[in-house]
Amino acid sequence: MDRQTIDAKILSRMFLAGAKNLEAKKEWINELNVFPVPDGDTGTNMTLTIMSAASEVSALADPDMETLAKAISSGSLRGARGNSGVILSQLLRGFTKGTKGHKEMDAVVIAAAMEKAVETAYKAVMKPKEGTILTVAREAAVKATEIAEESANLELFFRAIFEHAEKTLARTPEMLPVLKEAGVVDSGGQGLLEVFRGAFDGYLGKEIDYTAFEKAAPASSVTKISPQAEAEIKFGYCTEFIILLDKPLPDEEVHSFKEFLMSIGDSVVLVADDEIVKVHVHTNHPGQAFEKALTYGALSRMKIDNMREEHQEKLIKDAQKLAREQEEQEKKDAAAKAAKERKKYGFISVSVGEGLSALFKELNVDWIIEGGQTMNPSTEDMLNAIAEVNADTIYIFPNNKNIVLAANQARDLTEDKEIVVVPTKTIPQGITALISFQPDMTGEENLEGMMEAVSMVKTGQVTYAVRDTRLDEKDIHEGDIMGIGDHGILAVGKGREAVAKEMVAAMVDEDSEVISIYYGAETSEEAANKLAEELEETYPDCEVEVNMGGQPIYYYIISVE
Repeated sequence: MDRQTIDAKILSRMFLAGAKNLEAKKEWINELNVFPVPDGDTGTNMTLTIMSAASEVSALADPDMETLAKAISSGSLRGARGNSGVILSQLLRGFTKGTKGHKEMDAVVIAAAMEKAVETAYKAVMKPKEGTILTVAREAAVKATEIAEESANLELFFRAIFEHAEKTLARTPEMLPVLKEAGVVDSGGQGLLEVFRGAFDGYLGKEIDYTAFEKAAPASSVTKISPQAEAEIKFGYCTEFIILLDKPLPDEEVHSFKEFLMSIGDSVVLVADDEIVKVHVHTNHPGQAFEKALTYGALSRMKIDNMREEHQEKLIKDAQKLAREQEEQEKKDAAAKAAKERKKYGFISVSVGEGLSALFKELNVDWIIEGGQTMNPSTEDMLNAIAEVNADTIYIFPNNKNIVLAANQARDLTEDKEIVVVPTKTIPQGITALISFQPDMTGEENLEGMMEAVSMVKTGQVTYAVRDTRLDEKDIHEGDIMGIGDHGILAVGKGREAVAKEMVAAMVDEDSEVISIYYGAETSEEAANKLAEELEETYPDCEVEVNMGGQPIYYYIISVE
């Protein structure tokens, strides 16, 4: 294919093909994560990020470079999840900046856009590491720049870039010892390579199925019930969504999930394959359906329709003038109330688990973002939360190292409020940071004080291994119980409480005063209390606290201060 330039139409096809290939490989990429935990999420986060942009791109009937760039940049920035997703969104954002002012792009323009992509992404990461997605992106851009002037044929140009990126990815274990020990390449770099691979296929004109990018039908297209039937409705909300499975569901689990849906509603339709589950249910509690579904994977295409809406609209039709007057008055009253109640400080925290969320609310958190390790919130989730908190200065507690970049991105996109991201990496760090807040201090002073308090917190988490590997000089087998500390694996064994005790032993020192236990959804209160008693006997100088966390995946989250 002797083409020397690409236009918006071709670039759009390449982008969508790249997104599709990434989606197809997401589970494989998840398995490349160094830690063999059941929440490997690099592939999922990158896929959800690029799919957010792909939906915007696929909605463009006849894109030019300007509209295409806006769709890619805006969609990926708002949909960005996890560190890998945020970095991918920044790469896409930087690349689209390089398209500005061009109706067509030759090798020189493409190489410059790739350089801009790398520059933008590196700026978004405070301490870039080599041997990651950033390294693969940078080396691809370097190669593009080296050969651009002499590359009139774009097929040869793209092929050379892809081959160099592939070789760079293969070298990532030599750059990051942890990758070498685990026997994997960098998962984020692999994800980017799959985007490159798909984009090259798109350039070559290979047939791609783009139906995955079609947006859900607008609410106006939903068939409404008749007013006569409204009185007979038992469950008022038509709830639909797709689960992007972490792993295939066994038949018995599919049956169990269907029974759960039937217990909270009717008109249940559930279709499952190895990668996704499509769900339809009429229920009065859509949130319960979503919460249960999150234990199986990430959610997509979520839609809730009030089936009584048509009847309600008819009831107010005869009083439209009065309704408008009332609405205007309510808006005025709400505006006045908002202005009066605007606070100096507000707090947003990421949490997962009923007990942990309740604890954050007790600590005066204004808005809880459900998410955390098993489902990283997106930048748009952060922006929506910011919009809900009526305060001059808002503190965000990500409580997970993989959510900090998304919080920073939301901060940078907010103009009407001061946003302070407290880069807490664990739930206990977030709790300690909130307790350390001083209302008479400035935002900068509080951030400094919170981080000083956070530095005194050690966190350990007990979960199970999903595959065999070797990490931190420990042989780990599928099904083993692991105690994971702030900087690596602290304990490996067969029993939850035994591993928890070994993990705590590696965390406690002569300065330790408090041990806090947060037990998860799959751990009984009795087991947690027994563990606490044994820790009190072993460490008599430490106060031991027990809290119901309710978190999935992790049997225990334990902090030592």
